[in-house]
Amino acid sequence: MTKVKLPCFGIEVEFSKKLRKGTITSDLKEPGDTEDFAAAMDGIESMILAHACAGIDIASPAYIEGIETAVLACQNNML
Repeated sequence: MTKVKLPCFGIEVEFSKKLRKGTITSDLKEPGDTEDFAAAMDGIESMILAHACAGIDIASPAYIEGIETAVLACQNNML
């Protein structure tokens, strides 16, 4: 298993490309978030984990910028 800690939103991913499975934790959701916002954050987490398992470099600066942009867009449109 490979562990990656990203420099945004407390995201930590542990995954196996060979087994195509893993786990992800983050600070993306907080108590009091709307159900829709929490679901959007679950979707972002799922996408990050899937990309990691598929072999995409989730620690690259461009990928991290994409995560930040997606989360900011959700915050701006849903909160």
